[in-house]
Amino acid sequence: MEPAVIGARLASGVVAPLIRKLFVQEGPGAGLVGRPVRISSLVSFRGEQRTLTEKDLNKLAAELVAQATRHAGPGERPCPADEDKIVALHLATTLHTLGDLDMDDVQAVRLGHRALARALIDATLAQGNKLFLSQGGTVLYQRLLDTACLHILHFFTQRSTFVARTLVEQSGQLNELITKIDILIERIPSQSAQDARFERRYAAYMIGKHSTLTIVGIDLSHAEATWPLDAAYLSLEAVPSHQDRPEGTFEETFEGTADAASPAALPAALPADRALSGHQRVLLRGTAGSGKTTLVQWLAVHAARQEPPRGLEQLIGRVPFVLPLRTIARRDALPSPAAFLAAVHNPLDGAQPPGWADRVLSAGRGLLLIDGIDEIPERDRERTRAWLADLLIAYPDNLWLVTSRPSAVADDWLGAQDFTEFTLSPMSREGMAAFIDRWHDAARQTCRTEEERAALKDYQSALHTAVRTKQDLSRLATNPLMCGLICALHRARRGYLPPGRKALYDAALSMLLTRRDTERRIYAPGDVQLDEEPQIQLLQRLAYYLIRNGEAELDRDRAERLIEEALPSVPSAQALGDAPAILRHLLLRSGLLREPSANTVDFVHRTFQDYLGAKAAVEAWDVGLLTRNAHDAQWEDVIRMAVAHARPRERAELLGKLLVEAERWDPKASLRQKLLAMACLEHAPDLDPAVRDEVTRNAMEFIPPVDIPRARELATVGPLVLDVLPAPDGLTDEVAECCVVTASRIPVDAAIPYLSRFADHPSIAVRAQLASSWGRFDTERYFHEVILRLDRDGLYFVAESTEHLRLLVDTGPRPWLILRGDFTEDEIRNGLRGEEVTRLRLTGNDLVSDLGAALGHLTHLETLYVTDCPFALDLGPLSELPLRTLVFEPSSLSLHADLLPKGLNTLVGLERLKIAVREADIQPRGFPPGITWLDVRVVGDGLGAMPTAFPRLRHLHAVFVNGSPPPVTLAPLAALPDLRTVTIVGAEVVDAHALPGVTVTASGATPPG
Repeated sequence: MEPAVIGARLASGVVAPLIRKLFVQEGPGAGLVGRPVRISSLVSFRGEQRTLTEKDLNKLAAELVAQATRHAGPGERPCPADEDKIVALHLATTLHTLGDLDMDDVQAVRLGHRALARALIDATLAQGNKLFLSQGGTVLYQRLLDTACLHILHFFTQRSTFVARTLVEQSGQLNELITKIDILIERIPSQSAQDARFERRYAAYMIGKHSTLTIVGIDLSHAEATWPLDAAYLSLEAVPSHQDRPEGTFEETFEGTADAASPAALPAALPADRALSGHQRVLLRGTAGSGKTTLVQWLAVHAARQEPPRGLEQLIGRVPFVLPLRTIARRDALPSPAAFLAAVHNPLDGAQPPGWADRVLSAGRGLLLIDGIDEIPERDRERTRAWLADLLIAYPDNLWLVTSRPSAVADDWLGAQDFTEFTLSPMSREGMAAFIDRWHDAARQTCRTEEERAALKDYQSALHTAVRTKQDLSRLATNPLMCGLICALHRARRGYLPPGRKALYDAALSMLLTRRDTERRIYAPGDVQLDEEPQIQLLQRLAYYLIRNGEAELDRDRAERLIEEALPSVPSAQALGDAPAILRHLLLRSGLLREPSANTVDFVHRTFQDYLGAKAAVEAWDVGLLTRNAHDAQWEDVIRMAVAHARPRERAELLGKLLVEAERWDPKASLRQKLLAMACLEHAPDLDPAVRDEVTRNAMEFIPPVDIPRARELATVGPLVLDVLPAPDGLTDEVAECCVVTASRIPVDAAIPYLSRFADHPSIAVRAQLASSWGRFDTERYFHEVILRLDRDGLYFVAESTEHLRLLVDTGPRPWLILRGDFTEDEIRNGLRGEEVTRLRLTGNDLVSDLGAALGHLTHLETLYVTDCPFALDLGPLSELPLRTLVFEPSSLSLHADLLPKGLNTLVGLERLKIAVREADIQPRGFPPGITWLDVRVVGDGLGAMPTAFPRLRHLHAVFVNGSPPPVTLAPLAALPDLRTVTIVGAEVVDAHALPGVTVTASGATPPG
């Protein structure tokens, strides 16, 4: 084993007690010191009253060495066994120089643990103590000293005399480092040197492979065509697929009044890159161009770098495997772990140590990113699900992300495998604006003159205005692909944009196929050029072949044969040479084809394949083939574009046959096809009115939507639905809520007048859905037409930006607020009026760390939710607030995470609490004494000292989250005199009879997430 690996396996639980022995115990008056103190005055082996002798110091160092080498396997020792004593002696000698450092604890923390270790080594050498160790012994000594210094600094930050407020960032970094080391210890039990070396090579390859993106429309050269992923990545929102109907509030759940219509109405939206936070298995749905593959790249790169962003500590120690199904499903059999690299044509396949992938996955260290369920034929999806199920049985403890278009697979397609489903939301207006800015920033790097840069700045400003003011444009720009196309076309056409999706695609193809090369003067006089039309004829042959055969890529030989067969019909292409030469030209010049691996060809994006394939289908008039495949999600965009390409009489025939075909299927598939026919009307400006009416009449069978899943599906039709959704009068509360869900998921300005008609609705669920949808629409207009009209009684208002918050507060009071996303302490403190807010929810905030600075002025705050705020870990500064209800939910549950916040026991007025704990955390004096209602997610096997920790408990709801714990005994709870109800989820109960007079409900099913 390499010394670097074994040195990192010292867990904080081993090191911290040993390090504390180095320092004196503080007396009762120690906390009165108001300034930093010298390190030399803290150590316990100097001065007149020593508590640690030099002999003891040698023993302590020997124990550190022993702990570091104890678990090394045969042949994995970092240094010869006879060198352990010498390493320990040198370590003790170095630690002894702590007493000679002329610095205080604050200066030491500012140095950082590695610089402190260097200072100790320098001090040791200055005293004439030389290091005589082998290479392995030297590295082990350095690793142990680094680890010891890390915990020394952590010890300093926790002392009462330490100036914590001025060093909160350093303290947080130390906590984060210790947490990461503990997680690494768990996930790397015994990694051989050979595996470690290969993983470094593999990580470097994954970073190089996936850390750039191709930008649509910016491809003047290969270097300019790529954009660093860190700069290009724009986090979209993801919504749990089954949570359009919001969950009840914690306080209402305990009152027994919570139902689907709750004032907390809020889709649990979160940044898409955080979908894996708190979930081991995720199925992510998103439309074409919505950013699914980019997210896969982003996760792979951050896992390979071992530098996960805040909130994604689950990526620490993970090894990413990117498995595009369009590539691996072309084989007769889907790959086993040993063949993962070969299946994706990874050049390091032959270099991986035998059994490496199995060892990684068996240890639960894998991050499996399986991209594109929708890009494989429907006939292959069941065998893919069986392959996934087998892998999950064999390797259950890894992280899994599977992506798909929304309707490619049924709801809960992987439900039996405990996958949580999320759906990517369209880009908000703020997201569009950010994307436009980033695209133009990248484009500026390709400008050669100041005039070009000035023109690009004008285009950027004009496009911002166009997207804000033109409804059809803002509706098209709701995903990264279309937004990028619009940016490219706007620049290429000097500020002019054609209307409609088909016209945009036509213009994009013209730009990519001919105008780009012509304007860049690629061709010299006399060069053979291929016009736009023959290129399209050849490309659509390739696209249609892929669509007909349910493939996403084809062999190069097959592509050449298809071109050769088409040449007699496209004689102008023959001037370029034979089929291989023409294919090379298309790969180099068209901007639409690429080679994902040796000897394979595919389109740069599925959208272009569908568009060109649809054109070929219409020209061949394969209407039967189109309608017979209308139930398959792979064909949905093909059929939409076929309607756009068709002439009026052809459109009428195609839509009529689509309705006839829909009657052959079960009700669910029939609904999807009738809604697809209605969605096609958007692309049929010239159509027989009778056919249009028939399509609308068939879709009206499902309008209004009567349940949330149907409401979501109806929204996929787009703005056409807004014209046929009913007014609120006469609707039940449930149907009214479904109509609002549908309209709120169509983020165009035309939805605002419809939604505003529900602003006065008496149902709290309807008003809550309206309040939580603000971020999808224009801020000012939605505020004035919807938010201002909502009855404030019992309603949480949602702010996702400082502008939202300003508008809400200026027109307040609004005592119930949700702040969703990143707000700083200053923005919260300055934005909220202390006497107005009584209930507050902070969710998805990566910036707040000092709750006292943010919320300390809220003198009437009674209810606080802190959800997915990884650095808001200290509740002590809130002890003066009148809090009665607290929900504290970390972003993920881990055996090594600090689940309990600091200072929880100081909230003496708290009566209701929802929290996650380890079993060992359920101890006396760790919680406020007056808790009567407790909702607890338990990481462990039992309920510990529940009666002594919560002596006044009346109602308990306990969810066990660590797999299948042993049966839980309730007998200890009999000591609680006021207990009335107990609910146990995720574990069996063996003695429900032990609580006479108490209502006991138990469910052994493990909850999702």
